[in-house]
Amino acid sequence: MPIYEYVCKSCQNKFELLRPFSKSQDGAECPRCHKEADRILSTCCSMSMSENGVAKDIGGGGSSCGSCGSHNCSSCGS
Repeated sequence: MPIYEYVCKSCQNKFELLRPFSKSQDGAECPRCHKEADRILSTCCSMSMSENGVAKDIGGGGSSCGSCGSHNCSSCGS
């Protein structure tokens, strides 16, 4: 299940909720003041699984794989 980030419209509290994809568009209640909160874009990195089941970083800045210093995957074939 993915973790979604929210910010409260009233008190500006930032919080996370673990929710299934089917609930990704549902509203959220602030745990501090119980008012409506908006979902915000997460700032974490993205991960992807290769065909052999190895996780590799595909976001968050820098190189797209840990074994290469290039910013272009065509240079190493990943």
